[in-house]
Amino acid sequence: MKKLMAVVVAGMLALTGCSAGDTQAVESTNDAEVKVFKIGISQLTEHPALDDARRGFEDGLEELGINADVKFQSAQGDIPNTLAIAQNFVKDGMDLIYAIATPSAQSAKQATDEIPIIFSAVTDPVLAELVDSMESPGGNVTGTSDATPMDRQLQLFKDLDENIKKVGIIYNTSEPNSQVQVEAAKELSKEIGLEIVEIGINSINDIPQAADSIISKVDAIYTITDNMVASAVNVVAEKALENNMITVAAEGSHLAGGILITDGISYYELGKQSARMAKEILIDGKSPGEVPAETALNTSKVFNETTLEALGLSIDNKGFKDAEKFVE
Repeated sequence: MKKLMAVVVAGMLALTGCSAGDTQAVESTNDAEVKVFKIGISQLTEHPALDDARRGFEDGLEELGINADVKFQSAQGDIPNTLAIAQNFVKDGMDLIYAIATPSAQSAKQATDEIPIIFSAVTDPVLAELVDSMESPGGNVTGTSDATPMDRQLQLFKDLDENIKKVGIIYNTSEPNSQVQVEAAKELSKEIGLEIVEIGINSINDIPQAADSIISKVDAIYTITDNMVASAVNVVAEKALENNMITVAAEGSHLAGGILITDGISYYELGKQSARMAKEILIDGKSPGEVPAETALNTSKVFNETTLEALGLSIDNKGFKDAEKFVE
């Protein structure tokens, strides 16, 4: 029976004109099509913005037809854990590491100079010493920055209420990205006629007291892309609303916590952008160092309707011009 089957198979190959070389070529193509890439996702902590960056990346991989075995680990906000996660990914022989937030990206870079690394949710990749420059990253690291159009966001305060003069920012003193944003806000606010009042925190438990303190000194609140503040942005929003205070966010996910409005980035779309970069590396064979790091390609202006109504604002206010209703 086995001999008969062999004859039949041989005959079929002869009839279809398949040579041994052709068969090997087909098998090689099929191997390429079904290759499964091992991708490790290291995330500093879990909150809506960073979660969106992860979801966008995973959805982007699927839409691009990239077969991936994804392993996700969160450091739960503990920076030393980010290095342990990165080292485990190296030990597991990952094909690519997707590092979400600056500490995760820095730890991944420390752990390997061979495995490609794509970062996201990093405000200033050059200052963080992840890349040589945005245009020419060099090494094995590239990715997407979450730098926001801060000038437009600060202008929203004046558009919504021209009487706003002092704007408060709460930030984590241990997060370099946050310090960069505070300094940038101070510079940009001068041109708009605003004064920035900042208060630093060291723990998420400091946020309620910090919010109470700063609300007594300012006319409005600006929530920057700070991972610690993002984890409890609802607390800031609630306290601001209790004081009938306007709030503006640096990015869209803060609106889920009750912040009034943003003209900013979508971390979900930033994740998809990162997935396209992963394709360039894994499928197209490019080196991470020759794939330029990017900022968000698109921004959007959205508002929280519930907060708008609670503040007694009119949708006809010029601050809401061209804004869309936030939908979770």
